[in-house]
Amino acid sequence: MQNLLQNDDTIIALATPQGVGAIGVIRLSGKEAISITNKVFKGKDLSKQESHTIHFGTIRDEDNRILDEVLISLFIAPKSFTKENVVEISCHGSNFIIKQIIQLLIRKGARPAKPGEFTKRAFMNGQFDLAQAEAVADLINADTEAAHNAALNQMRGGFSGEIKRLREELIHFASMIELELDFGEEDVEFASRDDLKELVNKLQVVVNALIQSFDLGNVIKNGVPTVIAGKPNAGKSTLLNALLNEEKAIVSDIAGTTRDFIEDEIVIGGVAFRFIDTAGLRETTDAIEKIGVERTQAKMKTASMIIYLFDLSQVDIVEMNKEINVLENTGVPFLKVGNKLDKVDDALVEKLQHQHPDMLFLTAKEPEHVEELKNRILELVNLNKFKRGDTVVTNIRHYDSLLQTKNALMNVIEGIDNQVTNDFVAMDIRQALHYLGEITGEITTDDLLANIFSKFCIGK
Repeated sequence: MQNLLQNDDTIIALATPQGVGAIGVIRLSGKEAISITNKVFKGKDLSKQESHTIHFGTIRDEDNRILDEVLISLFIAPKSFTKENVVEISCHGSNFIIKQIIQLLIRKGARPAKPGEFTKRAFMNGQFDLAQAEAVADLINADTEAAHNAALNQMRGGFSGEIKRLREELIHFASMIELELDFGEEDVEFASRDDLKELVNKLQVVVNALIQSFDLGNVIKNGVPTVIAGKPNAGKSTLLNALLNEEKAIVSDIAGTTRDFIEDEIVIGGVAFRFIDTAGLRETTDAIEKIGVERTQAKMKTASMIIYLFDLSQVDIVEMNKEINVLENTGVPFLKVGNKLDKVDDALVEKLQHQHPDMLFLTAKEPEHVEELKNRILELVNLNKFKRGDTVVTNIRHYDSLLQTKNALMNVIEGIDNQVTNDFVAMDIRQALHYLGEITGEITTDDLLANIFSKFCIGK
């Protein structure tokens, strides 16, 4: 890949989190990383050591004063993360020591790294493609098992492999049509339009599947905002406390106790869920409670999932059906939950089960009931596809490029059906290739790279 930035300088940054710890790791990358470190290291001559070796010694300043005892890890180009010479200095985790060592090495010729610059250099030097580079940041920020698995799959090339296969198949036909353009005055056909149409239809199936996977990918990466809603005193706060296993919300027999929403996050089945306990939905003249009700309605519209509680001890079936109709009109996936099962007889439950077979009946205070609710929540999210190892799109940039690819491929089909000239068909194919190339970095710009890597932490 053509290098879009100058890599002649050697960069340095702290690779471990800021703050006092047992150790800190300082990373250098660049042509002079080893020679710069060698100037301040007392121990073995680093320039004569092999790659992937570790050496004990001291770091000393210009006055030969010992700053710290350290371990030096050597990674000689191209056998390193950035494919450049890389040195990692493991020192004691004192902020003072770390600062002194970094400032010393800057005086010896290194410069402070920019956010994501180590990963950017790895990408520019061909260590991996752009989608894989972005997955490095996702892997660092992964807080759940599902997010970790998705990022790891992408970093190891699962998503990139899909995109590259699409491009390779399309490039063949693009080259054939470009060849036809070179013989424009002769009646020759190197690329069968029927075969091209068949290929594009096949590609559309794959692209559409990737586009549709984004909803699931977004859930895996960012979690699921889940609103707990229902009428006052239905047991919403009790349920939130049971899910979180702590007394997060005030529980009272007085209707309207929760006047604003309360949020907290837990992980269920490897997926993060942000549960939002909301004010009870009812007509009210209380000004503060009315604001809470309005906020509840707004939260329900923007949620990814709604857990709607019905108080079985006070249920009105006609009113319940009206509320369910309202929920269905929101377009948001929801679970119907009948709470306070311990306060009603079996006849009512059987009647409701007959009308609403998908309704879950529970008592929010019972741990086994809460576990059953968690299982139903996971069913609604539907992680089965991801667990089968299918490629899942988690990045909004990739999603947008896939949408643009889909439109370009549709234009190819439309052009073939309308028997447009080869130059227009070729133009649409080139557009599809362009958008696919943006995902993996075959097609890129300095502005795009700067925007992507600016979101990385310094030191990665």
